[in-house]
Amino acid sequence: MARLTDFTSYRDAQAHADGGALWDLFDGDRERFNIAHECITRHADGSGRPAVRIAHADGRDEILSFDAIAEGAARFAHWLDHEGVKPGERIAFMLEPSLPFYVCLFGAMQTGAISVPLFTLFGSEALRLRVEDCTPTILITNAEKAELARSVPGPRVIVADDGLLDEIAKFPSTYTPKTAANDLAVFQYTSGTTRELPEAVKHTHRALVTLMFAALYGTGIRPGDEFFCPSSPAWGHGLWHGTLAPLGLGVTTGTFAGRFDPVRLMQALGDHRITNMSAAATHYRMMKNAGRADDFTFYLRKLSYTGEPIDPATLDWIARYFKVAACSMYGTTEIGVVLVNYPGAEDFEVKPGSLGRPIPGQRLEVQRPDGTRSEPGEIGELMLWRGGGWMSTKDRAKTDADGYFYHCGRADDVIISAGWTMSAVEIENTMLKHDAVLECAVIGVPDEARGQVVKAFVISRRRGDDALVRELQSFTRDKLSQHEFPRLVEFVDELPKTPAGKVHRKILRDREAAKLAAAAA
Repeated sequence: MARLTDFTSYRDAQAHADGGALWDLFDGDRERFNIAHECITRHADGSGRPAVRIAHADGRDEILSFDAIAEGAARFAHWLDHEGVKPGERIAFMLEPSLPFYVCLFGAMQTGAISVPLFTLFGSEALRLRVEDCTPTILITNAEKAELARSVPGPRVIVADDGLLDEIAKFPSTYTPKTAANDLAVFQYTSGTTRELPEAVKHTHRALVTLMFAALYGTGIRPGDEFFCPSSPAWGHGLWHGTLAPLGLGVTTGTFAGRFDPVRLMQALGDHRITNMSAAATHYRMMKNAGRADDFTFYLRKLSYTGEPIDPATLDWIARYFKVAACSMYGTTEIGVVLVNYPGAEDFEVKPGSLGRPIPGQRLEVQRPDGTRSEPGEIGELMLWRGGGWMSTKDRAKTDADGYFYHCGRADDVIISAGWTMSAVEIENTMLKHDAVLECAVIGVPDEARGQVVKAFVISRRRGDDALVRELQSFTRDKLSQHEFPRLVEFVDELPKTPAGKVHRKILRDREAAKLAAAAA
C-alpha cells in the first residue's frame, strides 16, 4: 500500500495527506508510542548505517550510526532507572551535537523522563531561568560548562565525558520503552522569546506524528535524501526539523557543532553530497557574504529556510550557486509549521519571497482589525484557525490573487511615520540590494514631528560616512517611495540576533529607548 512518503506532488499532498496516513509511517499507535524507538531503535539493524553526520567547526567530520546511538541510548536509559529517575522527571543537557547528546536525548525519552535540550552558549542568568522553569533532576554538560552548570542551584550536574560513557557501558544495550503516545517527551525553549521569564513549550511523544506534515511538505524530506540542517538542535528548527523528522523516516541527517562558519558549511555540503538542506535565512546570507561558493561543488535538489524572510539578493545568490528554489517554511515553536512551499513538488510554483500556502489540514487568513478577511495585497494580521476559533500569530502578512502568503513583519515591526504605514522587512530587503550593505535592521524610533521615523542599522563593506548615508537614502526612496526610506542610518559592526540567527529588533528598540531616557534625564 502506498505511503505518504511515496508521493511528492502538491496535488497528491492535498488528496492523500491526513492524520491516519501519518500514523502509517510509524511502528507505534495512538496508545503506545515512543520517539526514541521511532527515530533510532527501529532503524538500528546492525549494518552501521549512518544516522547523523556532524561537521565540526575545526574541520573534523564525525559520523554516528543508528546502531551506536541505539546502544548508547538504551544503556543510558537503564542507568537512569538505576539512579532512580522516574517517568515525568526532566533530564536537561547542555551539549553540542555529539554521541553523548543523542544518547541523552533518546535515552531519557525511552524511560518516560522528559528531555530538555539547552543552548550551549547560555550564560548564568539564561541557564538559571530555564532550570527554575523546568526543574530538572539531572543537568548534563561538558567539562567546559560544568562550573557554570554547578553555579545554578537545583539539578545534579553530570559531565558528559568518557567517564559517563564508561559508567553506562555496564548496562544492557537494549531497552523496552515505557511511554504512551500522550506522555510528555520534550520541553523546548523558543530562541526568539520576548518573555522576561522563559516558559517551555511541552511536547508529547505523538508530536512526532503531527510534525511529519511539516517535514514532508516544509522540508520535502523523503527516504533517499542526504539531509543537512546547520541549526542547533537546542532550538525548535534544529531539533524537530533537523533531527527528529529525518531520523523518524530513517534518513541520515547532518548538523554543525561549534562556532558557525559558512565556509565550513559549504565544504560539508559538497563533501557529503547533500541533496536536501533546511537552514535559517541567516545561514544562506552568511554563505553569500563569505564569497567562497565558487570553491565548492553542490548537489542540492531541495532547499528550505525558516526564521525570517530571505532578502532578494540572497535569493538570487541561491539560484546562481545551488540552482534550486529556496522554499520558505513558516511557523513558531508554539504553533508548529503552518505555511510551506512543498520542496520537490514539480507541480507547485515557488514564488520568490513567499511563505507559500498552508500545509494540508491548516486554515489561515490575513484579517483586518475588525476580523474581516483582507483583500489580496492588503496587509493585515496573520490568523490561524485552531481549536474552533481564530488565533493571532502576532505577524503581519498579505496574500496574492493565487492564495500565496507573504510576511510583512511582526506586529510590533510596523512603523507609522507622519500617517504613513511602513514595513521594516520591506525597507530592509530593499537596502540589502545595495552593493555596500552586508546586513541591516530597521526599526521605528520616536520623532517629535512625525511620531516615528525609520532608523536603519547597517553593516557595510564600505566606510560609513555621510555620503554613503545619502546614497542609501536615495537608493531606498527611489525603489520604494518618497516617504519610505531611513531618515536615520547608524553603521555598526554587528547586529543583535537570537540564538536561531534572526535579527533581534526588540533589542535595538530597547537600546534606542534607553538612549532617549538617558538624554531626557
